[in-house]
Amino acid sequence: MTDPIRNDQGGLRVYLRLLGYVRPYWHVFALSILGYMMFAASQPMFPKLVDYFIRALDVNDHNPVILPLLGSFDKSALVWFVPIGVLFIGIFRGIGSFLGSYFLAKVSLGVVNDLRISLFNRLVLLPNTYFDNNNSGHLISRIIYNVNMVTGAATDAIKVVFREGMTVIALLGFLFWTNWRLTMVFVAVAPIIAIVVGLTGKKFRKLSKKLQTSMGDVTHIASETISGYRVVRGFGGETYEQQRFRNASYRNTNQGLKLVKVSAIHTPTLQFLVLSALSILMYIILYMKSSGAITTSFSELVAFITAAGLLPKPIRQLSEVNANIQKGIAAAQSIFEQVDEPTEPDTGTFTTDRVEGRIEFRNLGFTYPAADRPALTNLNLTIEPGQTVALVGRSGSGKTTLANLLPRFYGHTEGDILLDGRPLGEYTLRNLRSHIALVTQHVTLFNDTIARNIAYGDLQDMDEEDIRLAAKAAYAMEFVDNLPEGLHTLVGENGVLLSGGQRQRLAIARAILKDAPVLILDEATSALDTESERHIQAALDEVMKGRTTLVIAHRLSTIENADVILVMDKGQIVESGNHSELLAKDGAYARLYRMQFREQAEKTLDNEPVTLVEA
Repeated sequence: MTDPIRNDQGGLRVYLRLLGYVRPYWHVFALSILGYMMFAASQPMFPKLVDYFIRALDVNDHNPVILPLLGSFDKSALVWFVPIGVLFIGIFRGIGSFLGSYFLAKVSLGVVNDLRISLFNRLVLLPNTYFDNNNSGHLISRIIYNVNMVTGAATDAIKVVFREGMTVIALLGFLFWTNWRLTMVFVAVAPIIAIVVGLTGKKFRKLSKKLQTSMGDVTHIASETISGYRVVRGFGGETYEQQRFRNASYRNTNQGLKLVKVSAIHTPTLQFLVLSALSILMYIILYMKSSGAITTSFSELVAFITAAGLLPKPIRQLSEVNANIQKGIAAAQSIFEQVDEPTEPDTGTFTTDRVEGRIEFRNLGFTYPAADRPALTNLNLTIEPGQTVALVGRSGSGKTTLANLLPRFYGHTEGDILLDGRPLGEYTLRNLRSHIALVTQHVTLFNDTIARNIAYGDLQDMDEEDIRLAAKAAYAMEFVDNLPEGLHTLVGENGVLLSGGQRQRLAIARAILKDAPVLILDEATSALDTESERHIQAALDEVMKGRTTLVIAHRLSTIENADVILVMDKGQIVESGNHSELLAKDGAYARLYRMQFREQAEKTLDNEPVTLVEA
């Protein structure tokens, strides 16, 4: 297993790990390398043709010429060899450039696709605490923006590194072959170039991390504003959100400008160093030629200078690509940090087709990470199969926390939870959750059809008739039949095209279709009007028969019909019993009941809809 990427990890190690994703595409990668080798080999061919061209123009040169692959020929052969050679270079270089660019792009885009999928696959397996500690904007920014930065490092950067790098090697090889003493002038500049590249590389990576963070802020604010646009408009938050987004966008722009500034200084500095070496080289050649200290022919010297003059361009492109590589390394590091995050712990091995539904909480305790006090303390409770238990209590009393521990959205920190006498940890997560149907106050719908939202996940292969029956049982067909496409109508992002009550009915239909032995209802009818709630409650009463049901802060009718009502406060059960027993005790539940009854009576007198205040 690959070690997790740490913040202090070297960029080389991150980049090598990124290149490790190339392994499945090694045969395509080899073709791209072959193409760039052809492109690089064509570069010194041109200076050599210049040598032949000058020799063909020199009437005083009667020496035979040695043509590549053709042997020794009279100088007159250059009349046809040089023009044909130019055409050959153009075709040879074009084929090499195509092979290199196309197949490397195929590799790079494949790597980025694999990386994006790997990132998303890990994302859906991460525990709830990870999402609690990371906002959605930064997570989305990693998948979209950071992966694009990796694209720059994996596509454009590698292309330039291989093509221009091999070109530099080929040209230097030609220069050494022509006159190694003069070539040492370029070699002397290499250490200085390496120092400049190293210093700016660290700066590029540091600025790239800040740029990616600021882009995450931009994405986060935009995402929040879009999803909460009703609150923004309803409370006059347009100006505030505009200012907040403007500030985040300015920070992102400033970070981008800083990155461009470093690159703008870096590139001409390297160009100046290379051109300085070239100017020194030209001085040496002119001085030595005038003094007769150099024996190299005139045509070879021109070819040498031509090849040397071709060096600044690939070196400049190599220097410019450093910024893309450092941005890619910074992006890859943030991606690998998420890829290396431990997934939701799932050490269970037990599976069963169906459970009876007996639930036991033994000395249960739970504390949220970084919380100053426990959410649940020493809680003991047994729910028999088919029993309906209602939880009531003020906000923060631990009702929803208890419900979240049952499907192991969070792992309890003390005590134990047993399902059919077996600790939850012994079940595999997937099997455990297959036995539990959950309906919450905050309904989540996907931008898909009504049918696919009801038959979601493990239910996707259900027959349409079963989907229709579930929707009918949830009283959803009352409005579905009036829609243009019926069950195949798109609901929009998170069901935006439906009312709150309609969305709630689809969530209930989803739970009905799942036919799980354990049912959790967390404010399941909170978004329904009184008439709809009456129909839905009748459906829920039917669905709850024979199922272990946990009802959280439900309306009065549900609380009255529950087998057991538990009153919770500060993570503990302070009262328990059925409706009649708790009223007779005249304790916390009775006070709550009288308060709700009084508010109900007042609203009835005012001809207002009767709604139970959340317990």
